[in-house]
Amino acid sequence: MKTAVIMRRKFLGGEVSQNSKTGYFSATDLIENGNNWRKENNLPRFNQATFFQNKSTKDFMEYLSDELKKDPKINSKGKNSHTWVHPYLFIDMALAINPKLKIKVYEWIYDELIKYRNYSGDSYKKMVGAIQLLLTNQSAFRETIIKTATKIKIECGVKDWQEATEKQLKLRDKIHEYFSLLSDILRDVDNCLDVAIMKAKKEVV
Repeated sequence: MKTAVIMRRKFLGGEVSQNSKTGYFSATDLIENGNNWRKENNLPRFNQATFFQNKSTKDFMEYLSDELKKDPKINSKGKNSHTWVHPYLFIDMALAINPKLKIKVYEWIYDELIKYRNYSGDSYKKMVGAIQLLLTNQSAFRETIIKTATKIKIECGVKDWQEATEKQLKLRDKIHEYFSLLSDILRDVDNCLDVAIMKAKKEVV
């Protein structure tokens, strides 16, 4: 899936955004939430400028740039813009704000949330194609897609996909996948969806 989606992830009582396409985290969100936490714990503010001017940070960013063949820090422009950083640089920043975050940050970097967000996006396209082939009345296509997507959302227990858990995204991916496979046998959209949901829920526990 090539379209970037901004995922919002819980962090220190707030949220930190992550770009599903690049995997980069919002340093802007990180610093805002980190400084709120530091204030509550009577600690001085974390200074972004000082962090990026630090020689060790500059050396690390240069190393990342050479290894990754891309800039580990991206500054966006416009209203409500963010500074986006590579996960490795994000770890460095998070630990500078609060060393106690080490385990939490590593969980973020190595979990599969973004992977399943991308997988489910790709599998969704396949399911949509399968629905189009099943329908004899193409004028009902849009309504059928909305109805199907809404039912999947309810079955996965999700209100906002951008805040979905790894398990919820994995379940959605499996429903999409099973729907596409079953559509060659079960020629009814509703029946196909019901069976796909049942099979996916048995697999994703």
